[in-house]
Amino acid sequence: MYMKRTFFTLLLAHCLMTMTFAQTLEECQQAAEHNYPLIKQYELIDKTTDLTVSNIGKGWLPQVTASAQATYQSDVVSWPDQMQSLYQQMGLHMKGLSKDQYRVGIDIQQMVYDGGTVSSQKEIAREQGKVQEAQTAVTMYQIRRRVNEMYFGVLLLDEQIQQNSDLQELLAANEKKLSSMFRRGTAAESDYHAVKAERLNAVQQATSLKAQRKSLLRMLYTFCGMTPPSDTEKTTLVKPAKDIPPTATARPELRMFDAQLRLADSQERALDAALKPKLSVFASGFYGYPGYNMFEDMMNHRWWLNGMIGARLSWNIGALYTRKNDKAKIQLQRRMTETNRDVFLFNNRLEQITQNENMERYRKLMATDEEIVTLRASVRKAAESKLAHGIIAVNDLLKEVNNENAARLQQAMHEIEMLKEIYDLKYTMGGKSIDN
Repeated sequence: MYMKRTFFTLLLAHCLMTMTFAQTLEECQQAAEHNYPLIKQYELIDKTTDLTVSNIGKGWLPQVTASAQATYQSDVVSWPDQMQSLYQQMGLHMKGLSKDQYRVGIDIQQMVYDGGTVSSQKEIAREQGKVQEAQTAVTMYQIRRRVNEMYFGVLLLDEQIQQNSDLQELLAANEKKLSSMFRRGTAAESDYHAVKAERLNAVQQATSLKAQRKSLLRMLYTFCGMTPPSDTEKTTLVKPAKDIPPTATARPELRMFDAQLRLADSQERALDAALKPKLSVFASGFYGYPGYNMFEDMMNHRWWLNGMIGARLSWNIGALYTRKNDKAKIQLQRRMTETNRDVFLFNNRLEQITQNENMERYRKLMATDEEIVTLRASVRKAAESKLAHGIIAVNDLLKEVNNENAARLQQAMHEIEMLKEIYDLKYTMGGKSIDN
């Protein structure tokens, strides 16, 4: 039992040591989006919009104003001298109003009908929030292109490293043959050295390619907010499928333009609301001197409680003065937005044409890649046979080996570049967003 447990423990440890970790393009895009600091902007915009709408809605609450006032006047209402004399004969002493006056009061006003001003301001605040969210989405969408560049860059390096490994194996096999031929005296030592030098040159190229891959892979992991692997050679990127790009453009920029146009519509409706009359009720009260009963205040200089309630209908016709210019400004903003959308669609269409042409070019190249590789391999094998019979020099063989390697590398790179063009077109068309 102990031996069996030990065996399984060693087997598990071996599996963990040799395990490779694979990442897909979609996983990298999602991780990059959630790692990018700008994603916090969505929550901040939502909270700011909610606070703004809440503050605007408080316009329907009673508006309360407390005040205190003390004044001294150069003159006040008083009785004419003849009437003062008449009152004195009647035994009444009319002091008149005092020049120093005081009041402590409170005013309450409740809006009954505002012509739609509050609701239009709420609508504008919400649309402004949607515009900000759309602008953030445009910036966030650009993350996908940056991830694509790094991801397909690693895939290209993977293909180059694989072809380099195949080249090393082929050169090593020929080096072994020439070593044996040299020992038998059927090949010159310089031929053996030439093949060995070419193999060592391929080893150096592999070292450089692996260093580039390690650096680019670490950049990708850091951009995605993931811990870079300690051993990058055990981390592989999954080659994405040849997805079919969408047939219609659905970029976030278009949603941003739509949000800007809706904001202009809301601002135009707010101009209409500003023209409508407003009805409110109010209550006003104060404690002070003088009060509303002026005759009593002329006889008795003391503080009184005073109050008033009523309704007020107001109509600010001043909004008519600037209405024409305000509407013209909104219309200009709308036209600017529509122009920007047309420019974006024009440039986007040109980019789609270029990418479709590149895809067609790669399709044609890939159609003959396999045949070229087969022919190059056949020529290389023939060169190996000729070298073994002393018909050609070793440099001729190396030339054919490099030609075959170049053909295989070109075939692999055409496939990766074709995939990249597909996903670039998908990005240009605005494929399904990773946050949807």
